Amino acid sequence: MGIKDLGLIMGTTFVLMISCKEDKEPKLLASNDMESVFNESIRAHYFTTLDSTAQFISQMDTLNSIEANRELFLKSREWYKRAEPMLIAYDYENYLSMNAPNLVKVEIDDYQDIKVLHPKSFQVLEELLFAEEGFSNKELNTILEYLKVRIPFVRKNHILINQRDRHHLKMIRDAVVNIATKGISGFDSPMLSNSMKEAVYNYETLAKVIDIYENAFNDKSLYEHWKTEIALTIKDLNASDFDSFDRYAFLKDHTNKQLKLIHLTASDWGISMNTSRTLNPSVANLFNKDFFNMKMFSEQRDPQMTQDRIELGRKLFNDPSLSSTGTISCASCHIKEKAFSDGRKIAIGINNKELQRNTPTLSYAAYQTSFFYDGRSDGLEDQIVNVANNEDEFHIDLKLLEQKVQANADYKVQFDSLYKGTISDLNVRNAIATYIRSLAPFDSKFDRNMQDLEASLTDEEIEGFNLFMGKAACATCHFPPAFNGTVPPKYMETEFENLGVPKTDDFDHPELDEDMGQYFPYKVAEKRNFFKTSTVRNSEVTAPYMHNGVYDNLEDVITFYNVGGGQGMGLDVPNQTLPPDSQGLTDNESKAIIAFLKTLTDKEFESLN
Repeated sequence: MGIKDLGLIMGTTFVLMISCKEDKEPKLLASNDMESVFNESIRAHYFTTLDSTAQFISQMDTLNSIEANRELFLKSREWYKRAEPMLIAYDYENYLSMNAPNLVKVEIDDYQDIKVLHPKSFQVLEELLFAEEGFSNKELNTILEYLKVRIPFVRKNHILINQRDRHHLKMIRDAVVNIATKGISGFDSPMLSNSMKEAVYNYETLAKVIDIYENAFNDKSLYEHWKTEIALTIKDLNASDFDSFDRYAFLKDHTNKQLKLIHLTASDWGISMNTSRTLNPSVANLFNKDFFNMKMFSEQRDPQMTQDRIELGRKLFNDPSLSSTGTISCASCHIKEKAFSDGRKIAIGINNKELQRNTPTLSYAAYQTSFFYDGRSDGLEDQIVNVANNEDEFHIDLKLLEQKVQANADYKVQFDSLYKGTISDLNVRNAIATYIRSLAPFDSKFDRNMQDLEASLTDEEIEGFNLFMGKAACATCHFPPAFNGTVPPKYMETEFENLGVPKTDDFDHPELDEDMGQYFPYKVAEKRNFFKTSTVRNSEVTAPYMHNGVYDNLEDVITFYNVGGGQGMGLDVPNQTLPPDSQGLTDNESKAIIAFLKTLTDKEFESLN
């Protein structure tokens, strides 16, 4: 039996699995605290997808022709994509491992515990098999041996055992978000751009899960709505290629509709979604200001975003008396009228001393898990410690900071009311952080259109979004809805990239910037020139750009990416994460992307342009 025959049989089997009904006898949903009665059916589907993934991978061999290995890869990848929604939900670490991008990852606990990890994933396999420059059999064999062992291991050691119904509904929600924010962007199909087809495989599994739950629906029209919606989604995904796919229409017509269906389904089933996750379970729009669960982006897990705390934080943020010299405040560098940036190439600290890097906007800064361009802080409260202690910034001891606030009668009244009378440096930092967390209104022109509050986007702006999410590959690093480097669908990690940013804006005679980024303090060569991926929201009004403020306008930024970053300009940039090949953007396409970026300006700052 040939590969095509085997694939046809297995594909036919899968279609039959989707179309056949599990059990026409009514089944009652378990309570929130009881194991789902549908676990066995979902587990069986999970096993089928993993077994099929493993079967095709097991047939790959360095002795095969390249054509045979490519065909086997595509079949294995197809089944992996059907398994993916369940992997994301129930085995996230193995999902990350098996689907990792072809980038070296460094894990650092301390000076004595530094791990440099080279991925052995489907993405690496795709790049090996389909790259023009070819590959060594040793490289191929290393990846194959890993996957041939890993996939059966994942299957054998699965944890899909005691899931509740809410977990399965959350699995659907995470898959919908993952497809919308990563799947259709080409994030994990870097060579082939098979994103639309692979999203179809994801949705086939969601259709299977909905089918398993058919008898759980009290409102049968809701079940039928799900079936119709998934069928229409698959139809739209199959109707376009990667470059022509209308991602704007997809998010409006399908993603947000499905998030609403998830909300309705939870109500119909009488279950409560888990609130201890980064996504707010009650929100049914990807661009709603409450889409993220702010509690999970706070070190204290209880941010208490009250207006009184926000106002107290605003006062502290603007108070220069909190610095050692009494001359600068947080607002000295993060100026509200400049969308909380400062318009300078490099920031200025106390005594007018130039600091190391450009001042990033604080807009949407809350939705990150790492802070500063080099990621040396892991929370807003911790970031404030660094600013306070830095001799070129506030240069003040935390105890003295605390005493300064205690000496202010107005502050004392507010802390008595809001922090039970406790003026500690932690509470001071929390108040400032609370204000910063409030700087994410999601009310830009783009947001208002996505929220169906208006229909004002031009054709050029929509084209720019589609390019941003597709051909230009911007969204493979700047993920919606915050358009920063915090990775969906779990949003628990912020990415860092090595772009090969130059010292000056001279494209004809480039020199690599001397700032080594994450190389310090551990001096890990693989982290040299890595910097955090910041948000592109409000980028219209936060020039200059990049960690060193090298580019004064968005046109130069787009040109830099279009030529392939530092390597594309001929610089020696080891471990550059931006592909060095030209993206082939035309002048009109570049203008369209900039037009889209300008739609991400918060309503408050629209008058600044």
